Formats: sequence, C-alpha cells, structure tokens
Amino acid sequence: MDFTGSQVSPPRQHARMTTDALSPGTQLDPERRRLDEDNARIRNWKRWGPYLSERNWGTVREDYSATGDCWNYLPHDHARSRAYRWGEDGLLGFTDRECRFCCALALWNGKDPILKERAFGLTNSEGNHGEDVKEIYHFLEATPTASYAAALYKYPLAAYPYQQLLDENRRRGRAEDEYELIDTGVFAHGHADVKVEYAKADADDILCRISITNHSDQPTQLHVLPTFWFRNTWRWGEHPDGYKRKPVMALIGDNLLRMEHETLGTYQLSSDGSPQWLFTENETNAEKLFGTASCTPYVKDAFHRRVVNQELEAVNPLTEGTKVAAWYQLSLAAHETQTICLRWRPATATEEWFGDAFEQTMERCIAESKLFYSTILRGSADERAVALQSYAGLIWCKQFYHLVMKHWSAGDPGQPAPPPGHKQSRNADWPHLFARDVISMPDSWEYPWFASWDLAFHCIPFARIDPTFAKRQIELLLREWYMHPNGQIPAYEFAFGDVNPPVQAWAAWRVYRMGVKSGTPDLGFLERVFQKLLMNFTWWVNRKDPTGRNLFTGGFLGLDNIGVFDRSQPLPGGCHLAQADGTAWMAFYAARMLTIALELARSNPSYEDIASKFFEHYVAIADAINKMGEDGLWDEHDGFYYDQMQWPDGRSENMRVRSAVGVIALFATVVLKKEHLERFPGFAKRLGWFERHRTDLEGRMSWLDEGAAGSTSRLLAIPSKEQLARVLARVFDEQEFLSPHGFRSLSRIHQDHPYVLGIGGVQHVVAYEPGVSRSGVFGGNSNWRGPVWFPINHLLVESLREYHEFYGDEFRVSVPSVRAHPLTLLECSDELARRLAALFLKDKDGNRPCHGGDERYSKDPAWNELVLFHEYFHGDTGEGLGASHQTGWTALVSEYLGGVQ
Repeated sequence: MDFTGSQVSPPRQHARMTTDALSPGTQLDPERRRLDEDNARIRNWKRWGPYLSERNWGTVREDYSATGDCWNYLPHDHARSRAYRWGEDGLLGFTDRECRFCCALALWNGKDPILKERAFGLTNSEGNHGEDVKEIYHFLEATPTASYAAALYKYPLAAYPYQQLLDENRRRGRAEDEYELIDTGVFAHGHADVKVEYAKADADDILCRISITNHSDQPTQLHVLPTFWFRNTWRWGEHPDGYKRKPVMALIGDNLLRMEHETLGTYQLSSDGSPQWLFTENETNAEKLFGTASCTPYVKDAFHRRVVNQELEAVNPLTEGTKVAAWYQLSLAAHETQTICLRWRPATATEEWFGDAFEQTMERCIAESKLFYSTILRGSADERAVALQSYAGLIWCKQFYHLVMKHWSAGDPGQPAPPPGHKQSRNADWPHLFARDVISMPDSWEYPWFASWDLAFHCIPFARIDPTFAKRQIELLLREWYMHPNGQIPAYEFAFGDVNPPVQAWAAWRVYRMGVKSGTPDLGFLERVFQKLLMNFTWWVNRKDPTGRNLFTGGFLGLDNIGVFDRSQPLPGGCHLAQADGTAWMAFYAARMLTIALELARSNPSYEDIASKFFEHYVAIADAINKMGEDGLWDEHDGFYYDQMQWPDGRSENMRVRSAVGVIALFATVVLKKEHLERFPGFAKRLGWFERHRTDLEGRMSWLDEGAAGSTSRLLAIPSKEQLARVLARVFDEQEFLSPHGFRSLSRIHQDHPYVLGIGGVQHVVAYEPGVSRSGVFGGNSNWRGPVWFPINHLLVESLREYHEFYGDEFRVSVPSVRAHPLTLLECSDELARRLAALFLKDKDGNRPCHGGDERYSKDPAWNELVLFHEYFHGDTGEGLGASHQTGWTALVSEYLGGVQ
C-alpha cells in the first residue's frame, strides 16, 4: 500500500494497529474513524483525493529552457497538446496521492475555440498586475479524507472570451484595475453550473456525480466529457518513479473499462447513461507544437480535435489507450438540471455500480460530512457556511507536488538534453531536493507549489480538522530531502533560496498546544520539529546577521514591495539595510524556541540548558532592536520601529515608512510563569544573573516585567509597556492602520504623505495603495502597500490576547469608533477579529465586503451562498483581491467565525 507516497517521504509515526486502538467516539463519527484508520495504517483512506492541480503549465518544474522563462516555455496553449513531465492538471479533478491515475472535467458549449479541460488565466507578463486566473469556480465542501468533496464551476454559455481577456489586460497599465471575466459581460448570456461531487464507498471505491444546471431562460446544448488518464511516467526513461510498464485502459464491455497500472493495481471504471467513449494516449502532439513526428498517431489533444474540430481520426478506434473520456451530449431545457454518474473501483468488486446503491452511498457520505463538521463549525448559519467553504478550500488545495532537482537539472534519458544554461537557471544550489508528496498549496492555480511561510499558517486551521496532516506538513519541509544541508528551509518553487519569515516554530507550538487542549498532546512531534529547527535557527544567525550586531536582514521576507526598494536585491549606493521585520522575526523565532524548550524540559532536563540559550538569544536581539540613536531600529520621535539604511561611510537613517514591518516586533512575546521558575532552577538561576547584571535593559524592553496585580508571571517582549502603548495607538487609529476590515499593511497616512527617498538622482516613493499595487517592485503582483493580509492580522490578534493575559484589564487602547471608553487588549483583539470575519459575512442587504459590490453574490440565488477566499483585501472597501482561491492562510478566518478560538 502506498501510504508514504514516495520512497523517501516522511514515514508514518505509528505502527500498524488494530481497530481496538482507535480513539473513543469514532464509532459515532465515521469521518473521524476514517482519519484514525488512515493514521494507524489500517485503511488507506487518503490514497484518493482532490490532489490534482488546477495548473501545471507555466510552472518552474516543467521549464527546461535556458533562461528560466517558465510561463512561455510551456504556456496554456501548449497544455492541451503536451505531456507533462512532473505532474498533471485538470478542472476540479481527483487523483491518487502519487498522481498516477487522474479524473477531471472537460466541457464544450459549442462555441468556444477549445475544449475546456483546465482553468484559463493570464501569465505574469500578460496580466497588468501579474498572473491571474480568469475563471469562476468555488470549493463547496470536503472532508479531510475526501470521503466527500464537492466543487462548482460556472461555465459561460456564450463563447469564452479568451482573446478579449488577453487583449484588454495587455492594453491596461499598472494604474488601471485588472480586467476580469465578469467584466466581459459573458455571463449576461447565461451560464451552466457544473457541480462535481466525489464520494468514497470504500478506500478505493470512488463515486463521481456531475450535476449540470442550465441557468438561462433558453434551452442549450452542452458537451460534458468526464476524462480519465494516466500520468505519463513511461516517456522519461530512467527516473525516480521507477515505472517500467506503460499502463493501459481498454473498453471490455458496455460502459465498462479495465485500467491496469504497475503500482496502482487493476481497476474498473464505468458510467451511467450512454456516452460515446473516446480513447487516445497521454503523449505530446509533436507535429502541432514542434513540426516533428509524434511517437503515436493518438495524442493528448485528441478529444479537443474530435469534439471541437470534428476530426474523426484523432481518437483511437481500437478503444484503448492511456487517456479516455465519456462524451455526453446534453440537451438542457431552461433551468433544467441533468446528472451524470461515474465510478471506479478495484477489479475484484462485485457490488451494483449505480442505481439506488450509488445514490445511497453518495447521500450517506454527505450526511457523514455534515456530522463531522457539526462539532467544528460555530456561530450563525452564515458563519458556519463560510467556515465550511474555507475548510473545503484548504482540502481542495492539497496538491500532488513532484520535483527531483537532480533529474530536472540534468534532463531526462531518451529526451533532448536541456540547453546550456538550464542547470543554472533556477535553484542550482538545491541538488538534493526530492519532492513527491501531497502538500497544502497557497492557491491551486495561481500558486500551485508549496510556500514555506504560507504553509505554516495553513496548519492552524488544518489542525482543527486533521491535526495529523497539519503536523506532517510542518515536519515535511524540515526533512533532509527538502531542508538544505546548511539548514535553510526551501521558500518556494521560483527560488528555494529566497528567505521567508521563520514561522515554523510558532506553527509547531500552536498545533501542539491545540492538541494539548483537545487531550491529544504529541510531545514526540514537538521534539522532532525542535531538533530540525535548531539547524535552521543556526542558519539564520550565521547567514542573516551580516554585521554580527543581532540586526537581521532577509530580503523581502514575504512582504514583497512593502519597503522602498526590492529588499532582495543589492541596495543602491552600496548601502546596507537592517530590517525591523527580519530582526523582529528572529526574536519571534527565539521566543517560540524558548517556549518549546521549556515544554520539552518537563520530561527531559537537558532541554533546560537549551532554554537558557534561547533566552540569551532573545535578549540580545531585543536589546539590539531597541537601542536608541543610530544603532537601533526604534524611533523615539515617531514611537515606531523602522528599517534602517546604513551607508558605507557609517551614517544610518531610519526609513520612516509606517508599515507592518514595524508591528512585527509586537509578536515576539514570552510569558514566563511561576512554574517555569520553580520547576527549572538552572534556568531561574540564569534569569537571576541577567536581572542583576543587565539593569541597562530596564525601560528599554519588557524586561521580566511583572504582570497585573496578583500575577506571578514575568514578561519578555521587545517593546516596553510605554513603547507598546505608542505602537498600538497607531495600530488602532483609523487614519493609520485600522481599516473597517482589519489591520492595513501600510499606514493610511502615506496617502497624503508619501515617503520619498532620493538616492543618486532617483526618487524612491512609497505611497498608500489600498488595493492592487501600481508599483512594479518585486514583480508584477506585489501588494503590501495598504491591503489587509490575514497572516499578519492573525499574529496581531493572537499577540494582543497574550499581552492581555499578562497585563489584564488595566492596559487599554483608545478606539473612538468602537467605544467612547478605551478598550482592553482582549477587546482590541476581539474587535480586530470581528472586522476580519465581517469580510465574508452578509450585511443587512446580503452583501459580503469580499465580493466588492458584485450584485450576483448578494441577489442571485445561483451565486449568493458562494464565497471566495482571496489572497488579500482592499484596505478601505474590503474587496477580495489577488489570487481568488488562496484559502490557505485566508482560511484563518475560520478561527474567528463564532468568536475567536
């Protein structure tokens, strides 16, 4: 059984168990029982899932060019005709955990120039603000094992405006908004809702139901082609998959196919109704693309050629191949719904395929999904509906990711050698990287690859529904086939060597604590992660503190264009930048490592010394960032933390851009409780030495401060109490950071007072941009100059609660728009969370701010219960912007629906 997903993927942490070892209560909740059985390796419930990417074209892993121009090496126009090397994609698809056998939708309305087999979007150079999907689809529901998964695609009945979208977006400049599919007016001519549902009668018995609804007042013809294929693993010669025999599908009876694969096994596939079966091979159409002979007359784009171009000879008349479609030609009356059912399962199964048994299984799986989420979803009906879709997006964005850098760099046996320069085009310093896993992606179309800091945030909501998966995701990028031998964690596919904020220790601690609260602590997980993070922390100290003064760099650190320059590039004039965020993130890292070390020391006293080490790291960093004058990053005049430009002649200058960069210092808190001082005398002794000999720190940070009356806790925090008050006064000022929809990434004060820095005759400007950025700094879609982003907001919500736990009700902040009297920090945290949640909730008129005033989502019954989870949100209006399905960290909203958890 393929539990691990690869030869070297993380091993299961459990021995094989019997059903007697399952957790109590699973008999009453079938989905929890499935999770337990999968975790215990009793049943392989996660073998199949919605792991098929929405986009594999235009990715770095498919790019074999000399220059690294991945978008143009394998563009959308090639995708239907070219066999992929490292993965697959499809429309709302399903696949096994190694992406060997795939299922997805294909559609044609009789008017489009191409068969709709995958989502269309613009590349980085085609969009006026970078890459952008131009489709409307929604993830509706999904259980962690994908025992039930539902999604919806809205297909225009008029010709899809491919060229119009390309031409208009190319015409528009950065100063103009993006031109979206809705803007073309194509939906005025009606559309079809295509809902796909997958359900599991058993771990390897997969049901698929496709419901097509004509949302127009006129009858329409629609071609629906559920498509099944094997990923091409046989064309690349010697490769890590190790597959030697080419798989095959063949029609063996009326609507019955036999599918044979060397490692997946033998399955049968059937459909209801009377479709026409089309067969071809998952091979490149070399004649079309390159003007050379193809290896077979039947190639990947055969179904497009047969259905759209009416080329009868495009498909294999022998009814066998490695790609097959069931071609349904539907006539739909106005507002009519028709249903197609399909199923695949092991060849040994004998139960009835369809009919009552099929429907009963589908409805049972839906009911079990409702039961599972009934104990997780909270709040009003609208809040529960939003949370359900947020969790669905998390699960639908779990994708199969495959890349072996050694083979990618060298090229594939039996294939033309990559051109000179390919080896050095990207990630040449990561030859050890071997990825073949199911990973939580930021967005399955726009970001169909892992991103390390995004992934850490994904794990918080994942821990609510599937804590084992959350823990394995945190561990995955720390494994030796991902983490660099020098200790660096890979950032993302475009540049593994870029630096993301070090949030893994925080995520591990939060996931662990959630387990403690639920009665399932996993100290082994915490220790495994801690040991790997020791190496990563050392990498940061050695590589990102260039002056040795505990003032860290790191480049863009996930905040893209938030600064004056592209912080990942050399600065003009030979200057050096000490980063307030880089330094604060390192204090945050040290704080969480200290917390984890103290937890581990409860059962292993050797960790007490390590806790002391991280305490000293923390103090050194907090001291450095708070030093007054030219050496520190605190600006006493403004009461804020800033990046600092350091000139070659020794001068330094604070970059007075009030942004999220200066608020990250608030996240690095450690509350030391009385039990820490009593239980760990060695650690307490070290603290005592510091208290006696570092009296210079008093008043310059929260230096072992005492809490509210009666509290025995002590606080370590970068800002002193007075500094905290000054920063929070800006955070909760609606003329600065506080928007109606959360914390803005840049102060609104820069709308009337842009920051301007002149160097070498060039004026560098940072101005408030609440929506899509007009700046080209750090690529085409960098948007950290005013919008609301969930990761920073979430850490701020959490930090305010920690400060309140220490200071109590005596510490208050004035927020006049909320209440005449100042708010406690707990009330401030709740208010921020309320504003974030309100982005997705209906107001009295049925509008959700995230939809930007689109009346379809408030007035049309076919739209008004649907929610999109965008990458970021307009700092003034709350409209969702950027990637439209970045349910990963935006799913953090589920933590606030029904109240902060």
